[in-house]
Amino acid sequence: MLTNWFTFLLHRFLKECAGEPLFMLYCAIKQQMEKGPIDAITGEARYSLSEDKLIRQQIDYKQLVLNCDTITQVKDKLLDTVYKGIPFSQRPQADDMDLEWRQGRLTRIILQDEDVTTKIESDWKRLNTLAHYQVTDGSLVALVQKQVSAYNIANSFTFTRSLSRYESLLRTSSSPDSLRSRAPMITPDQETGTKLWHLVKNHEHSDQREGDRGSKMVSEIYLTRLLATKGTLQKFVDDLFETVFSTAHRGSALPLAIKYMFDFLDEQADKRQITDPDVRHTWKSNCLPLRFWVNVIKNPQFVFDIHKSSITDACLSVVAQTFMDSCSTSEHRLGKDSPSNKLLYAKDIPNYKNWVERYYRDIAKMPSISDQDMDAYLVEQSRLHGNEFNTLSALSELYFYINKYKEEILTALDRDGYCRKHKLRHKLEQAINLMSGSS
Repeated sequence: MLTNWFTFLLHRFLKECAGEPLFMLYCAIKQQMEKGPIDAITGEARYSLSEDKLIRQQIDYKQLVLNCDTITQVKDKLLDTVYKGIPFSQRPQADDMDLEWRQGRLTRIILQDEDVTTKIESDWKRLNTLAHYQVTDGSLVALVQKQVSAYNIANSFTFTRSLSRYESLLRTSSSPDSLRSRAPMITPDQETGTKLWHLVKNHEHSDQREGDRGSKMVSEIYLTRLLATKGTLQKFVDDLFETVFSTAHRGSALPLAIKYMFDFLDEQADKRQITDPDVRHTWKSNCLPLRFWVNVIKNPQFVFDIHKSSITDACLSVVAQTFMDSCSTSEHRLGKDSPSNKLLYAKDIPNYKNWVERYYRDIAKMPSISDQDMDAYLVEQSRLHGNEFNTLSALSELYFYINKYKEEILTALDRDGYCRKHKLRHKLEQAINLMSGSS
């Protein structure tokens, strides 16, 4: 309920203030990841904040889009460029489009992740890439609406003629990727039991030979690559954290809901004679940053109409973990066995912690919000969003919950001085009677 309360009341702040640095961070991560190879099967990438999603093997590639991209990855990048600024849900999807390689006026070859030219070695089947098709820089390709199914395309005269010409071209090529070295054409029987791969084979398979891991880089080398990616994204992470942990930023005042809730927590601590500042700090961190902001940082697709890939998700998870560590009161002791994400931001977290502590102090110093002002604020928020929610349904759910624990809730309202002063027991009883149809 608290999470939903903050989600509702921080909507405007998110829209007018914090949304911009969050979106810029998402875009920066996506752009940085796509500068290098991304495995279409495992989601691992050359550029990453997450060690778990880092390609450790050396991948040779050239920049077209990237010649090691699968056909679907190429289509996605082209769609991103063509429909830049268009919400993701309103764009054509890669599966709805074909990528045509146009050679001359008559020859048009439809490129696909899997087709009759796909390589099969033992029980591994490798997704097709631009390099597989030997598409070079300067080639003419086109994104076209998919008209017929892949089976119809494969059986069409045009496709067969184009493919025959393409195969002939590859047979005369001196490239090691020529069709001479390819396994036979794929048939449904041969596909049984095959495992897909793109850039690196998934080492979780039990039959993977240990010797195949020999090309993996040692930890120190790929930690350096993680740090380089982190440095590129540093400004965007700082901008987001600074916006969230500022009482006045970019002309936006602190939302009343935050001040109201933090004052409530301080009042509860005073009533219970809790003087340990770490307890108050932890309450506030659990209440807002860890209950609301972490979820937003980890899932920007809740806020924006975007697509979040697995590598972007992994990088955002590292940022979210850093955000959580910044709100912690415990000391972070690092050792050789510490997770790489802790090592990445080890020098930054003390500074972020200072931001959090300053933020909590600044809020505590602000003038308290009167009940009248808070009531007026809630009424205004309800008016602004009056047509967006089914209030009767929400009221019904609350009634079922309250009715279930009616006696305990009424007793608690009787014991609390604030509640007695505002006659909350009587008001709740009136609401229960109204809902149940009693007089």
